[in-house]
Amino acid sequence: MSRVWFITGASSGFGRAVAEAAVAAGDVVIGAARRTGALDGFVAAHPKQVQALRMDVTDLAAVDTAVQDVLAWHGRIDVLVNNAGRTHVGAVEETTDAELRALFDLHVFGPAALVRAVLPHMRQRGSGAIVQMSSVGGQLSAPGFGAYSATKFALEGMSEALAAEVRQFGIKVLIVEPGAFRTELFDGGRAGHSRDLGVYTRTVGETRRMIAEGDGSQAGDPAKAAALILAALDADAGHTPLRLPLGDDAVTGVLGHLDQVRGDVAGWEKRARATGFDDA
Repeated sequence: MSRVWFITGASSGFGRAVAEAAVAAGDVVIGAARRTGALDGFVAAHPKQVQALRMDVTDLAAVDTAVQDVLAWHGRIDVLVNNAGRTHVGAVEETTDAELRALFDLHVFGPAALVRAVLPHMRQRGSGAIVQMSSVGGQLSAPGFGAYSATKFALEGMSEALAAEVRQFGIKVLIVEPGAFRTELFDGGRAGHSRDLGVYTRTVGETRRMIAEGDGSQAGDPAKAAALILAALDADAGHTPLRLPLGDDAVTGVLGHLDQVRGDVAGWEKRARATGFDDA
């Protein structure tokens, strides 16, 4: 039986790549986006498999309505892909409350609402999969990415708990951590930027230059990433990873970060362990 996918941010980037891979596998895709015009050609090419749905994931009331509509149309949602997102660059000092809240609405509260909306149905059926599109920035951070990484760290913490909670119901959770892929994430018209105070040129300035000059030259191929996401979901029970870093840069970065964390803990381990009450 073909699966029914509900993919947010499906008009471009990873969302579109995963949608195309699902269609190639014979599945049905509901592609959600704020502006669905970019999906017109995709829908026209696959009218029996692809349906566009206008939805803003930060509109929590619309999220519930959208999920109920999809269930009414297709009877089930087999895979939810929380993909909608954007990057943001700015030092922590430069980032305003409004900018930070907007990112959390998009990367945390929206996905959380979608998870809550689909879970009762998935639990009842005893199957399903939730794909959380995080980032290598959900495992480590860098100057200029403090706000962006904060949201991805939050998404990963929530998803790790979620995976342990829903495993008993036959539901998989997959956290995807891409590095630099040739998507529109670094597009100047899409990336958010905090006001430059001019005092972080040696740190955040390098990140700003990387964003400005790196768009279109990233090493990662979204189609290959999408194929691996499908392969991970299709793995036998117990073999779908909780986290899937994608790209040579992401794998290297995550492994290096884990080594750094281990080094920090080991260096202070004896004293850290000795902070309990003497009679404990």
